Parts: sequence; C-alpha cells; structure tokens
Amino acid sequence: MAFLSFVGRVLFVSVFILAAWQEFNEFGVDGGPAAKALRPKFNVFSKHVSSQTGLKLPPVEIRHLVAATIALKGVGSLLFIFGSTLGAYVLALHQALATPILYDFYNYDTDKREYTQLFIKFTQNLALLGALLFFIGMKNSIPRRSAKKKAPKQKTG
Repeated sequence: MAFLSFVGRVLFVSVFILAAWQEFNEFGVDGGPAAKALRPKFNVFSKHVSSQTGLKLPPVEIRHLVAATIALKGVGSLLFIFGSTLGAYVLALHQALATPILYDFYNYDTDKREYTQLFIKFTQNLALLGALLFFIGMKNSIPRRSAKKKAPKQKTG
C-alpha cells in the first residue's frame, strides 16, 4: 500500500514538476513567457486590491514572482513526493495565491470564450487545492506511531 501511495504522490505532483521545469527552461533574463502572461494579470489584481481595500501593493518585479513560483512548485513537489506535510502546505500556498490571479475569469463577460476557458482552469486548480487539503487532513488525522516497549518476560522456574 505504501508503494501505491508513493506512485500516487508522484503522479499528482507531475503537474507541478512539469510546469516548473518548463517555466525554468523558458525563464531567460526577463522571466520568459510566464512573466509576460503574468504581468497584465498581476496589474489588474493589484488595482483590484487597491480599489477594494485602499492598500497599495508594493512594486514587484514580475520575474522574481515567476522565480518564486518555480521554487515553490519544485521544492513543494519534492517534499510532497516523500510524504511531507510541509510539501503539501507549500503547494497549497502556491495554489491559493496563484489560482485567482492567473485564472481571472471574473474579469470577463460570461458569454466570452476566455471566461469559459479560465473558469475551467480555475476549477481544476481548486480541485488540486482540495486534494492537497485532503492530504493534509488525512496526514493530521492518522495517529503517530509511538515506540512500544515490550514487557519483560517473566521467568518461570
């Protein structure tokens, strides 16, 4: 059963590992295509946060955000493969922060094609987040093994 659990974790994080690998290979000096796609979405997100809360987000270098997401995906995936709850928390953090920014279906009209595509990707990422939360919950609900001391054998004689 432990082997099946390991294979399941490897298959699950393959999504994150492959995405991190592709972003790493395309990174370049400017952050690559990921930074170009993220820049307008992050600007809209910043304006939305500022208008709703009155707080202004500090200026952020987009290529640093892309590098941070690559690191979160890579490190979180490696930890998760070996059954670490910390890895699940790292991946969940990435999903919780990146999903509403990258898949901003709420900025489009419902009759637009982009709305449907972004909404589908948004719900898929919510499913990944749900699976990570399920893993964390299951890991926390299983009691830890404690070292059991064997009772000394009584001598009969």
